[in-house]
Amino acid sequence: MAARAITLLPSAARTTSGASDGSSAAAEFREANVLLDIIAVSGTTPSLTVTVETSADGSSWFPHTAFSAKTAAGKDTQKLANLGGYMRVSYAISGTTPSFTFSVVVDGKRVS
Repeated sequence: MAARAITLLPSAARTTSGASDGSSAAAEFREANVLLDIIAVSGTTPSLTVTVETSADGSSWFPHTAFSAKTAAGKDTQKLANLGGYMRVSYAISGTTPSFTFSVVVDGKRVS
């Protein structure tokens, strides 16, 4: 199986909750590692929760797997299987004047 990396969220400073665009690349993956890389955090009691979401049609999204809440810089990985036809990540940011600089990349193994 060949691997393929897809950037769902490029590294950037984010201060409010949001979501990436959906990617249909999930349909070609048997399994995938979702890589969360947080390089900077600021604010008072900042918290970031990233959730991988899946969809059959690219418009109705359902939670698949969530990372534990993050409050500091660092790296984390979630190994996923049973992906739908589309994938995206949503993220919730809370705290007083919070800012997280982070990226999310999917490292997928293609279906043979």
